[in-house]
Amino acid sequence: QVKLVESGGASVEAGGSLRLSCVASERTLCLGWFRQAPGKEREGVAAAYSDDNTLYKDYVKGRFTVSRDKAKNTLYLYMNNLKAEDTAVYYCAAPISYCSLESEHYNRWGQGTQVTVSS
Repeated sequence: QVKLVESGGASVEAGGSLRLSCVASERTLCLGWFRQAPGKEREGVAAAYSDDNTLYKDYVKGRFTVSRDKAKNTLYLYMNNLKAEDTAVYYCAAPISYCSLESEHYNRWGQGTQVTVSS
C-alpha cells in the first residue's frame, strides 16, 4: 500500500503563504489534499491527477495551487493569502479508484500536518 508523508505545516499570520509537501512511496493516479479543523468534518481542498489536471474546492480557488512532481512522487499545495478559517490539520490522501474531492473516495492517508493562521 502506498505510504504518504506530509510536511510543511506551520503557524503564520493571515495573508501569509505556506507550501505543503506530500511524498508518496509509489506513483498513483491521483493524490488529494484534505483538511480537518477542530470540531469539524474533514473536507476536500484540492487534488491532482497524474496527467496534471487539477480539482479545487471553491473556498480555496484563486488562493491555493496544487501540483505534482512525478519524478519525486511528491504532491505540493501552495497556499497564499491564508485566512484564519484555513487553520486545520492538512492531510494527503490517495483514492480507491478515481480522483475527487470527497473523502469517502480515499482509503490511504498520511499522518497530517498542522497549519495555524492567526488573524
